[in-house]
Amino acid sequence: MNKPDPRDQNRPADVAVQDSVGGMARRLLDPAHLADLARRSAATLRDKGAEQLWRDVTFRVGLALHHDSWQHRADLPLRRELKAQRAASLPGPTVSIVVPVFNTPAKFFKEMLQSVQKQTYRRWQLVLVDASDEAHPAASELARTAAKQDSRVVYRKIENGGIAANTTAGFALATGEYLTLLDHDDVLYPNALFECVQTIQNTGADFVYSDEIVLSENLKALGGYHFKPDFAPDYLRGCNYITHLAVFSRSLLEEAGAAEYPEFDGAQDHELILRLTEKARRIEHIKKVLYIWRGHAGSTAAGMEAKPYALAAGERAINAQLKRLGLPGQAAAIDGAPGAYRLRYELTGSPLVSVLIPNKDHAEDLQRCLSSLYAKAGYDNFEVLVIENNSNDPATFAYYDTLPEKFPRCRVVRYEGAFNFSAVNNFGAQFAAGEHLLLLNNDIEVLSEGFLRELLSYSQRPDVGAVGAKLYYPDDTIQHAGVLMGINGSAGHSHKSYPRRAVGDLYRLITTQDYMAVTGACLMTKTALYREAGGLDEEQFAVAYNDVDYCLKLWEKGLLNVYTPCAEAYHYESKSRGLDTLSENAKRYEREKANFYAKYQRYIDNYDPYYNPHFNNLFENFGLK
Repeated sequence: MNKPDPRDQNRPADVAVQDSVGGMARRLLDPAHLADLARRSAATLRDKGAEQLWRDVTFRVGLALHHDSWQHRADLPLRRELKAQRAASLPGPTVSIVVPVFNTPAKFFKEMLQSVQKQTYRRWQLVLVDASDEAHPAASELARTAAKQDSRVVYRKIENGGIAANTTAGFALATGEYLTLLDHDDVLYPNALFECVQTIQNTGADFVYSDEIVLSENLKALGGYHFKPDFAPDYLRGCNYITHLAVFSRSLLEEAGAAEYPEFDGAQDHELILRLTEKARRIEHIKKVLYIWRGHAGSTAAGMEAKPYALAAGERAINAQLKRLGLPGQAAAIDGAPGAYRLRYELTGSPLVSVLIPNKDHAEDLQRCLSSLYAKAGYDNFEVLVIENNSNDPATFAYYDTLPEKFPRCRVVRYEGAFNFSAVNNFGAQFAAGEHLLLLNNDIEVLSEGFLRELLSYSQRPDVGAVGAKLYYPDDTIQHAGVLMGINGSAGHSHKSYPRRAVGDLYRLITTQDYMAVTGACLMTKTALYREAGGLDEEQFAVAYNDVDYCLKLWEKGLLNVYTPCAEAYHYESKSRGLDTLSENAKRYEREKANFYAKYQRYIDNYDPYYNPHFNNLFENFGLK
């Protein structure tokens, strides 16, 4: 799968400014910063030793000079850590590493082999199934020699049946209690198996996976970081974000089907991972880089354009899963984003959707919202309840009188009382007859065709709690693409201020995502769930955080909250309101932020499972720490 470099993929301009040389220099010379740096350096020297301190210093100097150093950002283990792991002789299962070999350059094969031999966890088996032709004997000779010298290396010469058939032959030879796949031209970190086995033993997981990086052919130049979220089934259908390193139990493989199938050649690992994660009892994500993809001409890491047949195979793999899960739908490769897929789910009925739109004056905004919704809903069975709340302009009430004629099944209900966004929506929901509710701000303008249908196609799924849309500021930058917990001490919007056409970190802006929450500016949910949860919290979150609070209640019940990039709209929210600390509104916001932190401190102080601790939690930009 081709994945863009998450360091600079369509970054907003202000991110680059933050990393300017001048800004870095000013921070370095600030006395408070120097004192903090001294304290942290002393702590690093005490806790992790001189090697880590030297790495940190080199890394910071490199940042100041705009020189990246993947060795310091990508979890390269310390020598002392590796020594301790070897000395520990961790007892545990044998891990069979299956490597289909095919015309591998000798240099690549040697580096792959050495990376296995240098593992700090010693209970491994290396299964080499060799389908090389006679014109490429180098790797075959090296493999035979390795098998003669180490009983843990199993070598078998096979007829080339394609990557899936060759991998299946490797599975048949493997005897370990756990298995993993290693490409013949890639490299493991020396602590890779140790970290996986330790995680398996600590958690009881039957499927674990790690972060990874892409390096150049000579393993020196950085090609990209793949810092992943925890398990996200919708994301996995839209993009094989798991890839390597994935370690799984033999019993799980046998239950899922101990084979890769030729009809999925090119996407065979994606298809296998889909099957394995369907059956897995516990999936764990190791938030460390343990695997290096080597990018070179012809490799998938260098670009999926090198293997165009893989795109069609990916569609078939995803569609096969949809069929197994009883989810009527179809996958389609996204043009210009090799390895990314759009899912279009079929509707399983025609339930009524009730759209709730709070409104105070701003008749022009409301007209734009309603006109765009009715024009682009792509679904007819819906009603609209405009919830009037303290309008003062007579023109607003005159406009209300025109609504039934202009827009079928659109009516106004009146909420009496001070503005309380939660209470207003809860009041409107009392009049809703639909099986699904769509909370919609009056400053939304729908852009994409089939908008309502798209949201409903996810909301109808029994495993989904809330569904959010892709919202843009009027300047065509991202306003909302899912909510991240822990940003700046509360929560923030994923990829905020990225360009509208950006693909995001590892395609996350253009593929369906699972998040802990989505914004209430456009949120669809089942009416039964809304009522069961007591609606939005009118006491603690009258205006702010009520949507996130609602989503978290659903997430804690085991439901998925989904962001779909295929429901697009402008949100005419002000991009920059300025600093307001004195008004009553500002004071109320601070109270509600404090309430939010008190209730969800465990999620705010620890990293969001759909984010990654390699990223900073000060901004929503997926910038590295």
